[in-house]
Amino acid sequence: MTYIVDAVDYALKLLSHVAEHPGLGVTELSEQIGINKSRAYRMLCTLEAHRYVVQDVRSATYALGPQAFVVGVAAAQQNTLVRTASRHMLALNQAIDETVVLRVREGLETVCVARCETSHPVRAVGAVGNRRPLNSGASGKVLLAFAPEAVRAEYLAHAARKPQAADPAVVAKALGAIARKGHAVSQGDITPGAVAISIPVRDMSGDTIAAVAISGPEMRIGRKEIPDYLKRLQACADAISAELGYAGGVARPGG
Repeated sequence: MTYIVDAVDYALKLLSHVAEHPGLGVTELSEQIGINKSRAYRMLCTLEAHRYVVQDVRSATYALGPQAFVVGVAAAQQNTLVRTASRHMLALNQAIDETVVLRVREGLETVCVARCETSHPVRAVGAVGNRRPLNSGASGKVLLAFAPEAVRAEYLAHAARKPQAADPAVVAKALGAIARKGHAVSQGDITPGAVAISIPVRDMSGDTIAAVAISGPEMRIGRKEIPDYLKRLQACADAISAELGYAGGVARPGG
């Protein structure tokens, strides 16, 4: 027996899709969610009435409304991980003036849950709520390398079915190297010319629950800067982990 209410389920899917893909009209939203246009429009009208979405009258497209912001702020304040990490991320961001990001794993994807932006006009584009496939970018690699063995096996099996998939043995070897080093560095994985450095964040049991990263263009984050940034990022990750109850030791892959 399932207690999921079909209409609420689709309304929440619709709201999440607007959050992740702002600027779409009702036709595109209905097609991408998999419901008919009339039903999608009624749901959008309901969400708009409660200020969760707003419609641009000129383009007839939708974006998140002010009530979604209220819920997002409340969630950040109530979420121990985000609340704990934000202060340390901001300190690192202000010290180096580069973007600092916190991502968590959801299934075979990663989600950005906190972000401190650089003041530089040239920066990596992204937003809280952004999703990526697991193993994409430095944070994705860290979260996969330190995920439970069952998750790694599921990812490798899923990836192997894709056209032009990388050799699972090669991917597994790379993940093992990340787990031994305790960090990952990516160059151009998501955006050409962008560099990211990521380190795991651990809870009191020693499990990796998030990945914190520095990202920016390679013209500012080159070989000379990476060792210093890696040291600063490690201190940031250690501070977050300590506040979450982690007593020390070496980060380990999940069981």
